[in-house]
Amino acid sequence: MTQSDKGAQAQYQQALDDGRFLIQKCAGCARAVFYPRMICPHCGGGELAWTSPSGRGTVYSTTTVRRKPEAGGDYNVALVDLAEGVRLMSRVEGVAPRDVRIGMPVRARVIQQDGHGLVVFTAEDETQ
Repeated sequence: MTQSDKGAQAQYQQALDDGRFLIQKCAGCARAVFYPRMICPHCGGGELAWTSPSGRGTVYSTTTVRRKPEAGGDYNVALVDLAEGVRLMSRVEGVAPRDVRIGMPVRARVIQQDGHGLVVFTAEDETQ
């Protein structure tokens, strides 16, 4: 998949739909880029390559969205800083929303929801 075949967001979503989590890295300044873009926000370079991140991250911020139990119950929304230096919004699964905390180590995984790929996180053992 090249940048010119289709827009960056469409490429990102296609990779997720295929079960792969990718971010971009700039050939000009070697910095990671997220959300998907056509031009590097750091140096203005136009050569952004897709790369697989480590998936390791840390919860930067979190909040609980309250819902009635019949609507699926409460869930968390978290900002996660990836080891590569980018931040994204997602949720931490497998942990009660009230137990997600700032500084919590997490790992990304791709799930399928409503026919599309989505990045979510799971808590990592803090001793690793």
